[in-house]
Amino acid sequence: MEKNELEDLRDRVLCGVVLEQAGFAADVRESTRKAVKYRRSAEIVIVIHEGRGWFDPLSDAKGDVFGLVQHLDGVFFVEALDRIASLVGSVPKEPVWTRPTCHSTPPSSIPERWEKRRKPWRGSMTWRYLRDGRHLPEAIIRDAIRHNVLREGPHGSMWAAHVDADGGVTGWEERGPDWRGFSTGGSKVLFRLGTLAASRLCVTEAAIDAMSLAAFEGLREGSLYLSTGGGWSPTTETAVRVLAARPGAELVAATDANSQGETFAGRLRDIAEDAGCNWFRLTPPAEDWNDALRAREKEKKEREKEGKRGLPHARRPRQG
Repeated sequence: MEKNELEDLRDRVLCGVVLEQAGFAADVRESTRKAVKYRRSAEIVIVIHEGRGWFDPLSDAKGDVFGLVQHLDGVFFVEALDRIASLVGSVPKEPVWTRPTCHSTPPSSIPERWEKRRKPWRGSMTWRYLRDGRHLPEAIIRDAIRHNVLREGPHGSMWAAHVDADGGVTGWEERGPDWRGFSTGGSKVLFRLGTLAASRLCVTEAAIDAMSLAAFEGLREGSLYLSTGGGWSPTTETAVRVLAARPGAELVAATDANSQGETFAGRLRDIAEDAGCNWFRLTPPAEDWNDALRAREKEKKEREKEGKRGLPHARRPRQG
């Protein structure tokens, strides 16, 4: 087959079609328009470049649609070519997006876009989302605001900054009642909350989990609470390795209690071994730290209600 024929075939069969045929389904809550996450049980594939590229966040595998078929089915290129040819004309299901539409043209600079957003304030929509929806204590919210890593997002959502080693904003996690994603044009490095020069480094998968763990531990002195934003980019790995190289560093894998969390924990252990620092696994008592925090708050309120029911009724004084 000529090169131009291969290029034509590559353009006519999108990676999403291959994944759907293989039993994967799009995870809309974990996707953006530019990066659609597909799941099949514990397997994850991220489709990028308008459906023409992909990568596996749990390994180094990536490529085009031909490489995807070889990756999934363990076949050689010629057999992959035949399978892709049979899918010409197939169209992937279009995910139903819930992200609010913005009609204005955003500034090109990530730092400019960040600075144009207001910091949350007590009673704002973002504050209520974090306090009432996510059950984060006000002290944690205030501390994140003081560290300049929180902004008001559209429609009551939250922006949580990822910053580089110099403190520059490279992008932000976006979380809200009906939306999650990452800033368009931004890059994932690390969300950081706590003592920036700390030796105890607690790595989670989401900024809300980092803040939730900080709530559980009462912002433990000498600890830095980190989030990878649910991904594992080369930039993120480099940033973690720099932190792990600190004298006396302790790398705490506080990732989710599921297969992806265990994979990330394994990567952190490898980094700790390479750096010669201590490594610990800290597993949340629920699937993630925010689930655990909300469960704790629910139990606390139930105990308070039970306590009020058990109080003896006040007696009226007898009439003489």
